[in-house]
Amino acid sequence: MTTKTNLRKLIDRVLASKCQTVKVGADVHARDIVVTLQLDGALPEKPFRLEAAELVALVTALVKGGLKVHLCQEAGPCGFGLHRQLLAAGAHSLVVVPTALADGRQQKTDGLDATALVDKLDRYLRGNTKAFTTITVPTPQQEQDRAASRLRNQLQRGRQQWETRGRGLLLAQGHHVRGQWWRPAHWEALRPELPAWLAAQLETLRTIITALDTEEKAARERLEAAAPKALPKAVGALTWVQLAREICDWKRFKNRRQVASYTGLCPGCHQSGGTQRDGHINRHGNPLVRHLLIQLVWRLVRYQPAYPPVAKLVEGVVRGAARRKLAVAAARRLGVDLWRLATAQTTPEKLHLLVPTT
Repeated sequence: MTTKTNLRKLIDRVLASKCQTVKVGADVHARDIVVTLQLDGALPEKPFRLEAAELVALVTALVKGGLKVHLCQEAGPCGFGLHRQLLAAGAHSLVVVPTALADGRQQKTDGLDATALVDKLDRYLRGNTKAFTTITVPTPQQEQDRAASRLRNQLQRGRQQWETRGRGLLLAQGHHVRGQWWRPAHWEALRPELPAWLAAQLETLRTIITALDTEEKAARERLEAAAPKALPKAVGALTWVQLAREICDWKRFKNRRQVASYTGLCPGCHQSGGTQRDGHINRHGNPLVRHLLIQLVWRLVRYQPAYPPVAKLVEGVVRGAARRKLAVAAARRLGVDLWRLATAQTTPEKLHLLVPTT
C-alpha cells in the first residue's frame, strides 16, 4: 500500500517531470485501486496501489499543479462514487465497459489490467474511439430511481423462490400443489391435510412470503404512479417506468442504431472471404431492457395486432425458432419506436398503436 509520504513523493516527481498530460488507468476494487500512470506519450509506468481517497488526492494535486488528468476505470460493483469524486477534482474521468484485457498470455493480474486500461485510454485520446466503449453514467437521482425499480424485481424473485421452497417441501411429503399455495383460500383448504410439523414449517414460509408480497405490491404501485396517463394499450405503466428508469434518459440516444445496440437484440455476424452468416443476438447492453421488450412484444401480438412489426407473428404462419426470431426483430423495432415516442418524434397513431380513452 502506498503511504502518504510515498504519495507526496509521487506528486512531486510528476510535477517536476514538466509533462502536460497525465493518463491514469485504474483497476478499481473494494479495498484498494491499482493505478498505472502515463506521462504525456511516454511508456506506462510500473503499477502501484492506492486507496480511493489517495487517488482523489493525487488527481487533485496534479490538477492544481496545472496538469491535464485523464482517467478511465471499468464499470463494476463499486458504483460511480469514485468517478464523481474525480470529476469534482477536475479530472477527465471515463467509465468504460468491462472487457477481457489479456494480451494473449495466460496471465491476469491487477497490474496488467491497469496497464491495459491506460494503453487503451492513450489510444482513445489519440482519436481511436474504438479502443473501448464508454458508458453513460447516471445522475444520483437516476441511480436512486433505477434502484427502486430493481428492488421491485428482487422482491418478486424472492417471493417466487420461497414459494418454490414450500412446493418442494410439500412434494417431498407426497403433496403435489400448483400455483400460489400460500394464498389464504388455498392454504385453508390445504392445511387440514398436512401433519402438524409440516404445517408449522409452511406457516413460517407463509410469513416470509406474505411480507415479500406486501412489499412487492407497494413498490409496484409506487412505480405505476410515476407513469404517464395516456399509454398505448398493452404497454403497461410498470413496463414503461421500468424501461425509462433502466435507460435513465431516452434523449441520450442520437439515432435508432444506438437504441437497437443498447437493447442487445442485434444479430451477430460472421464474415470471412466470400461467406457471411448471421448468428444469435449479441446480448450487449442492458439485459433487463431486452427482457422487458420481449415480454411487451407478446402482449402487443394479442392486444395490438395492427402494430406493423408484429404482423407476421399475428398471422401465425411461422412456428418454432423462426417465430422466436421474428419476436426478437419485433422487439428491436419496438425499442426504437418507444424511443421515438418518449422523445416526441412520433405519436401512437402514426405507429398504429391504440391508446385507450379514460
